[in-house]
Amino acid sequence: MEFTEWAPYYDAIRREFGFRMERERASADRLLALLSPASRADPLARLRARLEDREVVVVGLAPRAGAPPLWRLPPGRPRVALVAADGAARRCLDAGLVPEVIVTDLDGPVASEVLANSKGAFVLVHAHGDNVPELERWVPEFSGEVGGSWAGPPEPGLLDVGGFTDGDRAACLAVHLRASRVLLWGFDFERTEEEDTQARAVKLAKLAWARRVVAVLARGKVPVRLWRPDGTIVPYPEPSGPSTQ
Repeated sequence: MEFTEWAPYYDAIRREFGFRMERERASADRLLALLSPASRADPLARLRARLEDREVVVVGLAPRAGAPPLWRLPPGRPRVALVAADGAARRCLDAGLVPEVIVTDLDGPVASEVLANSKGAFVLVHAHGDNVPELERWVPEFSGEVGGSWAGPPEPGLLDVGGFTDGDRAACLAVHLRASRVLLWGFDFERTEEEDTQARAVKLAKLAWARRVVAVLARGKVPVRLWRPDGTIVPYPEPSGPSTQ
């Protein structure tokens, strides 16, 4: 997704959740300061080398989903690239799988992401208005390849190809880099594991936006499919409710 297409969606998201762009900018500036010169160098080009023309499995954190059963995919297909959404990196590692890319705002089990990074995963760190302490704590820990993203217009060192939560941001990345096909594993937009009532309500509101964003992607040229726990692969369904456009 190009930023010009994504920007109206994020404007609506900011209005709904009360996000302030000046805080987003401050977080992005801090991330840039923490990234090495090599990590600021053209993150899209470095990610394209990992994902373009490959079948990409985006791994989400749906309750009880576990790691994707790659052995179920038909033999003879091009080598699959795993893109883990934040804490899904730990699920992959637990199954002996190292993601090609991890998309994270550092609010999950980040130590697993640091480990995966040391094993070759590219970590795309997202800066937003509430995660400056996490940026300062964890960005220096990554020893492998790293890049940055934020919620504003792309600029040297920081990309924005769309997406709100880690999961739909990962799907946007795969589509933007022209994956041959995107399979969504471990995606559930209706259930969450938060126990606090208010936290659950906020999470579900965010997941509703993620669902809408992926529906936009599914109308594009890159095939986006839902990989169900029973092993079936089906076209991604349009969300219920009013249109996002």
